[in-house]
Amino acid sequence: MKRILFVCVENSNRSQMAEAFARIYGGEDIEALSAGSRPSGKINPKAVLFMHELGYDLTTHTSKSLDDVAGAFDAVITMGCGDQCPWVPAKQRMDWALPDPKHMEDEAYRGVRDDIARRVRALLATL
Repeated sequence: MKRILFVCVENSNRSQMAEAFARIYGGEDIEALSAGSRPSGKINPKAVLFMHELGYDLTTHTSKSLDDVAGAFDAVITMGCGDQCPWVPAKQRMDWALPDPKHMEDEAYRGVRDDIARRVRALLATL
């Protein structure tokens, strides 16, 4: 089983959606986690809504801290939060430099969601 960690500051939008897509596309071969350097403590309602459009229930997720995750990872992906995300060691590390959709209009938010989905599929193909 491959382990992937998606990291962002608040762990309420991008990293949560990435974790969801890794679970959807990776199935039993992937253990997907997400965490934040300064978690907000809640999932953005827009993330819940726009993942629900695709049939995924994001209300089962929680916003958690990097302190809550441990162990070795095959890949650690930061979501474009730059130096606000600390270094987490892994076999593979990438920064996706995604815009924060938190305050975006609905169509732009969906665009970020769909970009994350494409990137997760490509990542899984490399593991």
